[in-house]
Amino acid sequence: MLLRYCGRQLARSKSHASRLYSTCIVEELNSRGFIAQLTSQGLSNAAKMPLTVYLGADPSARSLHVGNLLALVGLLHFQMRGHQVISLVGGATGAVGDPGGRTTERKLLTQEELTENTASITRQVHAIFEHGERYARKRQSLSDFPATRPPKVLNNLEWLGGMGFLEFLRTVGKHAKVNVMLTRDSVKSRLASDQGISFTEFSYQLLQAHDFYTLHHKYGCRLQIGGSDQWGNIVAGIDMIKRRKGDEYPSTPTLPLDEDTEPAFGLTIPLLTTASGEKFGKSAGNAVWLDSSLTSVFDFYQFFLRVADADVSKYLKLLTFRSVDEIDTLMAEHERHPERRAAQRMLASEVTELVHGEEGVKQAEATTRALFDTDPSNVRASDVIKALQNDPRLVLVPAAEVLDEPLTKLSSNFKQTRSRSEARKLLLAGGLYLNNSRIQDVNKVLQQSDLIDGRLAILRAGKDNHLIIALEQ
Repeated sequence: MLLRYCGRQLARSKSHASRLYSTCIVEELNSRGFIAQLTSQGLSNAAKMPLTVYLGADPSARSLHVGNLLALVGLLHFQMRGHQVISLVGGATGAVGDPGGRTTERKLLTQEELTENTASITRQVHAIFEHGERYARKRQSLSDFPATRPPKVLNNLEWLGGMGFLEFLRTVGKHAKVNVMLTRDSVKSRLASDQGISFTEFSYQLLQAHDFYTLHHKYGCRLQIGGSDQWGNIVAGIDMIKRRKGDEYPSTPTLPLDEDTEPAFGLTIPLLTTASGEKFGKSAGNAVWLDSSLTSVFDFYQFFLRVADADVSKYLKLLTFRSVDEIDTLMAEHERHPERRAAQRMLASEVTELVHGEEGVKQAEATTRALFDTDPSNVRASDVIKALQNDPRLVLVPAAEVLDEPLTKLSSNFKQTRSRSEARKLLLAGGLYLNNSRIQDVNKVLQQSDLIDGRLAILRAGKDNHLIIALEQ
């Protein structure tokens, strides 16, 4: 009797664990539009029990951007369902450069730049996981998921940095087939161009393949996720795992569909684009950075607040943890009253909280009220100052420099307008505002009573040329 009871409890426990890990993560991601390609349909079954999943990011800049955020959100979905996640910062691969998605050779970074970028991105990833888990836990749809495991943030310089060239050729190069490497899209497109491809960038896929093998060998990692431009590199990693493990797994030209014999999987995520197909990122020249010193919290929030109606549903599903049903309900309401921009407001609030935390949302919303509401008097100056940190529109000055000074002079002195006469003409034409109220008097000076929260004045020239004057404390 006791044995039968224990057996039933064990079966029930396994069934519960399978339900929690499954939910099903692959179907959930697919319903949100996350999946571009899978290397094997067997991932759905494999993900019913704990997996170790990794996502890589090279330190080609000192901050990640919104394009990178999409893959990080995908990784966060796995973490919130109890899987072990690894964020791999490419301290070694960043020294080489990924040719994927580029028509020209990358400029090599200096060692100093690489070190600085690697440290900055490592801090950023830790912060996003901290904010992200707190953010996701608040969403009721995740209330019955298993306890999360702390994410691992690693640097591939740990195993690639000390590897000599001969060792690389013998352990990695030996298992790579040049004819297969030449078929990768990132290589084919460059070979067909006048630019060609250097041996350095040609070898990149081997370094990333070795990363996957190392994580598989040391940490039991079975899944790599990445942008759709990483498909070739991911497949190269799976192939490397199979070849280096010899006959332990079947080696065939095509990837098997049986998860019981599949050592590793790959999942690619569509690149983040607008409805018109425009991409986001460094190469596209329109990067929205996750680092508030490069893109202020206010501008980050405003970017999502200004998203076109055609894109907002897709972005809500990809970049937030709101349930698909909740998003569909919101979009139905949005279609009835698009002028309220309820969907954009939710998107801006959710993604800002995910990246910058609740405090970031509070600061961004306060700044939005200060700059655009007809009565910004209830805004806290400290929230605006924090949201616009390092923003050129914000100037911190001693009170003696600005109080009792003509507004036209302040506009000119702080380069909002080219000259005082230009500011005067703008004022007379009805285009100069103080705290969102049109200035009528050409001789108007800034007074203590004009200040929001006792230390903030907002001058606007025209429609959206803002100068935010904050008194030093």
